[in-house]
Amino acid sequence: MKVGIYQNYPQFGKTEENVGHALEELGKVDADLMVLPELFNTGYQFVSEEEVFNLAEEIPAGMTCRAMTGLARKKGLFLVFGLAEKDGDRLYNSAAVIGPDGLIGKYRKIHLFDEERSFFSPGDTGFRVFDIGKARIGVMICFDWWFPEASRALAIMGADIICHPANLVLPGCQQAMTTRSLENGVFSATANRIGVESRGGKAALTFTGKSQVLNCKGEFLTGLERDRIGISTVEIDVTQSRDKTIARQNNRFLDRRPEFYGSLTKK
Repeated sequence: MKVGIYQNYPQFGKTEENVGHALEELGKVDADLMVLPELFNTGYQFVSEEEVFNLAEEIPAGMTCRAMTGLARKKGLFLVFGLAEKDGDRLYNSAAVIGPDGLIGKYRKIHLFDEERSFFSPGDTGFRVFDIGKARIGVMICFDWWFPEASRALAIMGADIICHPANLVLPGCQQAMTTRSLENGVFSATANRIGVESRGGKAALTFTGKSQVLNCKGEFLTGLERDRIGISTVEIDVTQSRDKTIARQNNRFLDRRPEFYGSLTKK
């Protein structure tokens, strides 16, 4: 199957323009699965909860999901993208999984980063894996990369590909995802954004770009530069992720000793 990442520089708060640009660019793509950045439609640096609430959308009723569903239906495409989700009076940093038949599922970010805690409720969906036919995809968002338990949980649940919408500002993620892919034997697709945001007198945030797709050995397959918007795609053999062999007598999952891992789940 062909997997790709979309790297953008959203104009803050201009949802229709940001979504329109994504639709235009993705409409040119021949792929089975595309991953877009975290909060790709709004921008990242909010200054108030009210601002988030006004920009957030319901999943799948909001404009962004409806527009992306139309694209998915037209192209026979599966999409994973990040957006601010409104659910009653609660706000979540979420990712939607959309296919030709509409919404497949959603994930709400579990590990909120820095000021996100001021605007979003902690995710309550748990980690989830979705079967899209050609592959089983797991979803995590941005700062989840810092916690190896996130990708390990998705891999144990059967993910072939970890889809990773992101707005990265910390160094190290792209390198860390090499380890995440290698240790779990999964493909990973990190879709990041570029540019700088400095709003409401806050310190400027500089986003690191370098979106990438890695194979299940942690090897770089395709990606984009730090400062360029665009799309990159690559053909992958999903079945490679289902062989968890390390050496002749070693297996990533069969060799685990969960009876000794109890401290990982203690508060």
